[in-house]
Amino acid sequence: MKKLVLDLDVGIDDTLAVAYALASPEVELVGITTTYGNVTTEQSTANALAVCALLGAPDVPVYPGLPCASFAEDFTVQPVSAFIHGKNGVGEVDVPASDRAPQGQGAVDFIVEAVHRWGKDLIYVPTGPLTNFDAAIAQDPSIVDEVGAVVLMGGALTVPGNVTPWSEANISQDPDAADRVFRSGIPATMIGLDVTLQTLLTYRETALWRETGTEAGKRLADITDYYIKAYETTAPHLHGCGLHDPLACAVAVDPSLVECLPINMMVDVEGPTRGRTIGNPELLNDPNKTMEVAVRVDVARFLDEFMGRITRLVSSCQ
Repeated sequence: MKKLVLDLDVGIDDTLAVAYALASPEVELVGITTTYGNVTTEQSTANALAVCALLGAPDVPVYPGLPCASFAEDFTVQPVSAFIHGKNGVGEVDVPASDRAPQGQGAVDFIVEAVHRWGKDLIYVPTGPLTNFDAAIAQDPSIVDEVGAVVLMGGALTVPGNVTPWSEANISQDPDAADRVFRSGIPATMIGLDVTLQTLLTYRETALWRETGTEAGKRLADITDYYIKAYETTAPHLHGCGLHDPLACAVAVDPSLVECLPINMMVDVEGPTRGRTIGNPELLNDPNKTMEVAVRVDVARFLDEFMGRITRLVSSCQ
C-alpha cells in the first residue's frame, strides 16, 4: 500500500483533501506536515489535529512546519485568504479542538525521514507553499531520487493566476522555494488552476453530507458552504467552489484522473511575472522530463469519486 504525506496550510479545501485521503483505502495517510498560507502554521497545525479528530482519525501524526517563506522573516495572513477560508481557516465553523499535541519532530525532519523510510512507496502531496519541501531537499538532496512521487497543488500553465495575472496563490507565497523544487529533478506532477477550476462543488452536494445526520457530515457541509459562498463573490462565473487540494490528493491516489504534459518546469522569481510557473527554456530539448503538468481532468469521474468517498466517510463517523 502506498504511503501518503499531506503538506497543508489547513484551510477549507485542505480539509477536504484530508477527508479524501482518509476515505481512500488505496493509500495510508502516515502524516500531515503543516505550513502557512490560508492561515498561520500554528493555526494550520491546530486545524489539522481538529479535522483528523472530526473525521474519525485522531491518531494521524501532525508535524509543525516552517512559519514563513524562505526569503521572509515572518508571515501575515492576507485579507483575501481570511475572506475565502474564514479567520480560523475552516469557514468560521466551530470544530472542536483536539486534546492531542502535534509531534515534537518538525516537518522538515519528518519529510526527510519519511522518504528514507518508505522510499518509492511514498507519495508526498503539498497543497500550500513549497517551503517545507525546499528545506527538506536542502537538508538532504538524496530525497529527490528516493521519493516515489510528488503531486503538488499549485501553479497555472495554460490559464491566468488567481493572485496576479501570472501567479497562483500557493506558488506566490514562496516562488523562490518553488523554483528550487521545480529545478531539483524531483518526479513531480503539478495540479494547477488549469484543471482544479474545472472541478466544482455546489450546495447540492454539501446537502448530502448534512443529510447523513452525523456531526462530521454537518460540520463538513457548513465548512464547505462558507467556501462556496466566498466563491459567489470572488468567482461568480464558476457557480461553485474549486476543489483544488482534493484533486491533487485524488491524483495521488489515481493518476489516471488527469492527462499531463511532460515538461521541465521553472518559476519566475524576478520582475512583474514573479511566481509564474512556466517551462524551463534551458531544458526544452532535454529528453528527460522530470515534471508533468495536468492539462485535462476527467471531471465527472473525479466528482463521482469525491462525493462517494467523502459521503461514506462522514456517514461512518460517530
